[in-house]
Amino acid sequence: MSNPDAIIIGTGVIGAAIAFEMAKAGRNTLSLDRNAQVGHGSTAGSCAIIRMHYSTFDGTAFAWEGYHYWRDWADYLGLPEGANLAQFKQTGCLVMKTDANGQLEKHMKYSAELDCPFEEWSPEQITDKLPVYTLDSFAPAKRMDDPEFGHPNGRKMDGAVFWPQAGYVTDPALSAQNLMDAARQHGAEVRTGAEVVEILQSDGRVSGVKLADGEVIHAPVVINVAGPGSAIVNKMAGVLDDMTIETRPLRQEVVHVPSPEGFNFEEQGTIVSDSDISLYVRPEHGNHILIGSEDPECDPHQWCADDKDYNREFTDQWTTQAMRYAQRVPSLGIPSKTRGVVDLYDASTDWIPIYDKSSLPGFYMACGTSGNQYKNAPIAGKMMAALVDYCEGGGDHDAQPLQFKLPYTGHMIDVGFYSRKRPINEESSFSVLG
Repeated sequence: MSNPDAIIIGTGVIGAAIAFEMAKAGRNTLSLDRNAQVGHGSTAGSCAIIRMHYSTFDGTAFAWEGYHYWRDWADYLGLPEGANLAQFKQTGCLVMKTDANGQLEKHMKYSAELDCPFEEWSPEQITDKLPVYTLDSFAPAKRMDDPEFGHPNGRKMDGAVFWPQAGYVTDPALSAQNLMDAARQHGAEVRTGAEVVEILQSDGRVSGVKLADGEVIHAPVVINVAGPGSAIVNKMAGVLDDMTIETRPLRQEVVHVPSPEGFNFEEQGTIVSDSDISLYVRPEHGNHILIGSEDPECDPHQWCADDKDYNREFTDQWTTQAMRYAQRVPSLGIPSKTRGVVDLYDASTDWIPIYDKSSLPGFYMACGTSGNQYKNAPIAGKMMAALVDYCEGGGDHDAQPLQFKLPYTGHMIDVGFYSRKRPINEESSFSVLG
């Protein structure tokens, strides 16, 4: 494509969703990715959890909206009959009530206001569903070298909230490929193995990109959806100066362990978010359990200088997460062979994404997704397409932020919530929970 209307940097799930929504709306899009395959950056390492609970109203509204696209995935994409589609498994999500999450009062209030179903569960209901669980409290989360590690604090967990519609997508990379295939049906073009090394400017606005092989591609709109590489691309564009929210790559380890003997977690388990031990888990195929960290204070944050050069081997963090979960599930067997994923989050200052224009006209950002925006990809794609239309049509998004109506729920989102210039949101969990 010699003259695209928009260049989209990144073919992860959000970049692919933006390409799909813009192509559907009639724009000629060109997606570029330095990886060899669509969806093979941090999307491939995502736990791909589709949940509704957030500690902010806008976060809850956005996630509840997002769920509907995964539920209706085939209809949303419109791909030919028989296409190999990513599967959404609706398992529900159980969130333990703790002091750290305010006993989930805000989360329930926002879900109720949005007619998003949830159930309050007693301790007995938790152990009926998960008989391998013990409900001792271990807070605050600790590392294994702490002499108090593994010792209950004398209190018990006193309940949880269950969101029945939640679930996970079995193959996140495939979901990005599905979106890109759907975009191609509307004329979108994609080039993999294409690394952007310069953002071009002319007459005070963006004018295209230069690739590592020297090729120059011109376009009046460039959208940075480069995941953990987003900070480098923003720096190339020279747009960092007016941003109060920054993004940078954060290394994460996700643990895969077998389900405890005698309990089929893949079939009978559910997603669990447990801030008492600062972990989330979900079922994984092969009757495994996937264990991620909710970033407690005791765990060191492993910030990376860039998104290419980082340690891809497991560290003692793997064992810490596995052992922390064994506090909740005493019968958990921890194998000597480490399995799981080491990857990067594109973490923002307040763990809430930036979906915004920039100080350089024509240059847009969908970044800082902080490990919690996979679920929102389809609606983020729609909102970014609307934002580009608004700004390119003369709207002043900084002074009068776009008001975007969520198609399924009818709720209006003030897109300024996701501004690069926002004050740091003190309602955030400052963790992968967003």
